[in-house]
Amino acid sequence: MKITTKQDYVETLRAQQPVIYFRGERVPDRSTFAAFVPHINAAAQTYELALAPEYEDLLTARSHISGNKISRFTHIHQSVDDLIKKVQMLRMLAHATASCFQRCVGCDALNSLYLTTYEIDEKHGTHYFPRLVKYLEKIQEENWMLAGGMTDPKGDRSQRPSQQVDPDLFTHVVEKRADGVVVRGAKAHQTGAVNSHEIMILPTQALQAGEEDYAIAAAVPLIEKGVTLIFGRQSNDERKTEGFDAGNCEFGIVGGEALVIFDDVFVPWERVFLCGEVDFCGTLVERFATLHRQNYGGCKGGVSDVLIGATALAAQYQGSIGASHIKDKLVEMLHLTETVYAASIACSALGGKTRSGAYYPDPLLANCAKHNVTRAIYEIARIAQDIAGGLLATLPSQADLNSPDVGKYVEKYMKGVAGVSSESRMKVLRLLENMTGGTALVESMHGAGSPQSQRIMYQRLAKLEQKMKMAKKIAQIEE
Repeated sequence: MKITTKQDYVETLRAQQPVIYFRGERVPDRSTFAAFVPHINAAAQTYELALAPEYEDLLTARSHISGNKISRFTHIHQSVDDLIKKVQMLRMLAHATASCFQRCVGCDALNSLYLTTYEIDEKHGTHYFPRLVKYLEKIQEENWMLAGGMTDPKGDRSQRPSQQVDPDLFTHVVEKRADGVVVRGAKAHQTGAVNSHEIMILPTQALQAGEEDYAIAAAVPLIEKGVTLIFGRQSNDERKTEGFDAGNCEFGIVGGEALVIFDDVFVPWERVFLCGEVDFCGTLVERFATLHRQNYGGCKGGVSDVLIGATALAAQYQGSIGASHIKDKLVEMLHLTETVYAASIACSALGGKTRSGAYYPDPLLANCAKHNVTRAIYEIARIAQDIAGGLLATLPSQADLNSPDVGKYVEKYMKGVAGVSSESRMKVLRLLENMTGGTALVESMHGAGSPQSQRIMYQRLAKLEQKMKMAKKIAQIEE
């Protein structure tokens, strides 16, 4: 079934019921399960807004394979303009949801594999690239939602995959057959997994000789036998059915991450895009990371736009928006937001064509974009909490406001400026709490890699020796 509308998307989720657990219990129907509905709504915006003429140019593209109009989330970047539009699209969608719409991870998995399988085939005479193109055609035609599965649990971080006491702590091949492979392990922190159709497994790090079983890239339907999803807890996730106390009741918090288990899952060869080629794992990981880090100034810039608006509203409702120090703090939030966005646009604008024909962002600037986010978003959130005040942490509930016994007191004492209801003030404070709470900030820190992973890339990509030569030349040092 081709997905065009939100209704189409929800129908496919209803038709496919993976094994999903939430707080220790099996979920009967993921399409209507209260904890998942906000994440479904957020992902659905990628389908619904593509139908709006004013967003068509950002959310759709022409397939370089079929020539058909497709979702940009299934597109292989064919130009610098494509790279820039991707970032602009993410900022626009963040304006619509103030949350994570989850499809960029799968898009980045497809693009990184497209670049890399082409070169694997060149070197090893394999046939991964045409397999991927055939798979890609299907994804583009059906407009499926694909989760990206890179992060393994990792176990003892001081040990390599092949040195773990339990080999399953890194996803690996346990059997090769004539018709495919059998995979065992898990992928952690998988954004949007419970409301996706498939997951693309990727290696989690560079590998070496002797670790060929861990070098696996493959597409797995989430309804495949042996796949189990365990939904992760989020800050205040019990509020999802509690009206405006949820903060962002329609679109939720971040991306609804899950732990995905592969308990001897069979994958046919036509869905395998790397198997044992350890010499390309580091390249694939670096390319995925670059493509994913490119995104963050777009989506986090867009979320920050909403956060700035909510902070300004909170200040207006409490009567402090005219104060000079409030104006100055809002300006700082604006500066930080445009700074993270600028880095994502810059890495896209300086992207280039690869041997596969697809385009790839500038990797140093992409890492800079993500590293800025790990700092700036925390400062933006800190300023928002500063302006909002202590009420952000002690606000009565919606049930208190609606109570026949104490509602009149909540209405009376939560009042701010004249002409603004206590309910409106409480709603914007709940939104601020949602957007500056633990889960949202942790995702900004660790999504697409921790800050240390970007600093490692700085060391690799910044050409320090070349900079030293420049300094020697300017200083006229002859040695």
